[in-house]
Amino acid sequence: MSGHIDEVDLKLLEELRENARENIASLSKKLKIPRTTVHYRIKKLVDEGVIEKFTIKPNYKKLDLGTTAFILARYDPDSGINQREVARRVAALDGVYEVHIITGEWDLLIKVRARNSEEIGKIVIDRLREIKGISQTVTMVSFVSVKEEI
Repeated sequence: MSGHIDEVDLKLLEELRENARENIASLSKKLKIPRTTVHYRIKKLVDEGVIEKFTIKPNYKKLDLGTTAFILARYDPDSGINQREVARRVAALDGVYEVHIITGEWDLLIKVRARNSEEIGKIVIDRLREIKGISQTVTMVSFVSVKEEI
């Protein structure tokens, strides 16, 4: 990164993480810095790739996707397919929101959302386990999300 991130930038990022739609005047007041400075700093953070995009946080329950599950998956090295390619194929499935290649006993951590646990089961059994390179899965349904970043 070409620029230096200081305390003001970090505070600005935190405010934007809470509400990316907050207007510059309000941010200026909260951070006690001029509006032009807020505007300049946001532009700088975007230009330098610190802020990749501004987004929304959907209410998944209202979208009828109120059930979240985390799936651990094992990669089969004898499958003839690269682990990164397996992860890309998993990421392309409907209902998959995150895919992480991880260390330890398991190789992938997958976050999925669906209407209910039956739909989660369909994702796992009918789609995920059909991907070449996936050898085993363990599914954990979330009871409640206490904290979730976008």
